[in-house]
Amino acid sequence: MHNTLAELDKKNIWHPFTPLQGAPDPIFIKSAEGVYLHTDDGRKILDAVSSWWVNLHGHSNAYIADAIAAQARSLEHVIFAGFTHEPAIRLSKNLLSILPKNQSRIFFSDNGSTAVEVALKMAMQYWHNEDIEKTKIIAIEGAYHGDTFGAMSVGERGIFTDPFKPYLFETVFIDFPNGSDEDILQQFRDIAEQGDVAAFIYEPLVQGAGGMRMYAPAVLNGLLEIAEEYDILCIADEVFTGFGRTGKLFASDYCTIKPDIIAVSKGITGGTMPLGVTACSDKVLAAYQSDDFLKTFFHGHSYTANPIACAAANASFDLLMNETCQQNIIRISNEHLKFSASIVGHRRVGTVRSLGTILALEIKTNTITSYDNEIRKKIYPYFLDKNILLRPLGNVIYILPPYVITNEQLAEIYTAIREFLDQLS
Repeated sequence: MHNTLAELDKKNIWHPFTPLQGAPDPIFIKSAEGVYLHTDDGRKILDAVSSWWVNLHGHSNAYIADAIAAQARSLEHVIFAGFTHEPAIRLSKNLLSILPKNQSRIFFSDNGSTAVEVALKMAMQYWHNEDIEKTKIIAIEGAYHGDTFGAMSVGERGIFTDPFKPYLFETVFIDFPNGSDEDILQQFRDIAEQGDVAAFIYEPLVQGAGGMRMYAPAVLNGLLEIAEEYDILCIADEVFTGFGRTGKLFASDYCTIKPDIIAVSKGITGGTMPLGVTACSDKVLAAYQSDDFLKTFFHGHSYTANPIACAAANASFDLLMNETCQQNIIRISNEHLKFSASIVGHRRVGTVRSLGTILALEIKTNTITSYDNEIRKKIYPYFLDKNILLRPLGNVIYILPPYVITNEQLAEIYTAIREFLDQLS
């Protein structure tokens, strides 16, 4: 990075999840293409985490770039209250063609946290509009749903939320489903029987920021069946798991019971533009279809359904549904499974988890598995020195690559992981 830019960055910018003192200087990225980030000093860094899980089709994808450029020349933005446009209409059709069949309406926002906020407000106001007193929210221990206040309220209490605890609304957490399914189902039923549960929010099958923890479709389906029995609205946070990450288009596709509300973001535009979507079923919609003005969903954002972002999402949809992309997802999934089998017995590996294009392994340490586990300070720089971007979740190393990654590039990552594990004392 040029010295002047480095000085300006340090003087002007506050980076996310980064201490203001003691953190290494950020790496200046000049350009990116495919799976590689190109630095100002000539390095090529392999983006093995899809730049915070957003990139599906590789950096600087020409098809998406052309769609963005064409849209920017015709309509860059328009207020979405009282107006509409073709990219949003086409995107709503595209999304509803692949979302679970019970989804019937699309509400636009601008990122994952806001998609979750919309989902929570939509569920809470549903009961208000129905004039039924239900206020309790159930979530799963270890959850992460975003950094806005509603999203924090339904997420795990910890270092991300400690300063804000007095301001978060109460949430009832059930245990993470890694023990007896029957125990978890009974725990959920005991809460549901109290009759005041408005909604159940969950990350289907994989808790992302919680450490790529995975649980079985059968237990989730059991929870959803109980929720249906007690008329509890179910919110699937598919911000991370959507658009093929788990091997299916949506993680909810693994279950027979479908959620009432689904929040998606991250991969929706292929990693090019910020966009969030909250979809809902006819059941949820019915509570708002009224001549009573006060039953309106009073929520919106300045950049709701931004035409350029919608155009990017439509282009990403085209690429996602192409046979080549679908075969790449299968190929990556198979490569992950082969590497998992080869590394599972390593002396420093605790558990190995793989689902679709997600691969995660826990490193055995003397301290508890957590986001602030000390070994993360070794993992991140080790792989950066090898020009591989792997941003660990505490002592959990995970791979979540763009779908265009080759088997040779995957092998490079696998080899580096094995070498890192071998050199640990």
